[in-house]
Amino acid sequence: MDWNSLLATHVVAALYALLVGPINILRRRRDRAHHLLGYTWAASMYYVCGSSFWIVTDGHYSWLHGLSLLTIVTVSLGVIAAVRRDIRAHAMNMAGSYLGLLIAFLFAATVPSRSIPRLLADDPGTAWLTAALVAAGVTALYLTVRPRRRPVGSRELGAGVGAP
Repeated sequence: MDWNSLLATHVVAALYALLVGPINILRRRRDRAHHLLGYTWAASMYYVCGSSFWIVTDGHYSWLHGLSLLTIVTVSLGVIAAVRRDIRAHAMNMAGSYLGLLIAFLFAATVPSRSIPRLLADDPGTAWLTAALVAAGVTALYLTVRPRRRPVGSRELGAGVGAP
């Protein structure tokens, strides 16, 4: 399949999900930043999985499309578990979804006949620029939503002179 806007946005969303996943999985705090990054991660996973059904080789689906169906289910179960505050089920479903994404990425990036290895061979500058822009976007988003640490010794607003 030749590169087109669907394939390009599919790859960008997948790169985004690949980069945001470990940030949310490995962070210790489950706070506002975790929720905001999680919403964007789930949305990108839904886009990646949904768009995959229009990316076919010779008109045939592959095992990756089965993985897409499974991932839609596991991301949905993870979201439902989070809403129900079932943290263990949420964590397991999201980690499993991320593992599926890693497997799909490894396949897409290492099989020589796939689009990503061909792009790396034909136009490495575009591939690296795209990866760098996605990484910069993830970094900017994380720096925007991460909790701010207060300097040691700073007081809460209103806790100055005359406050009980």
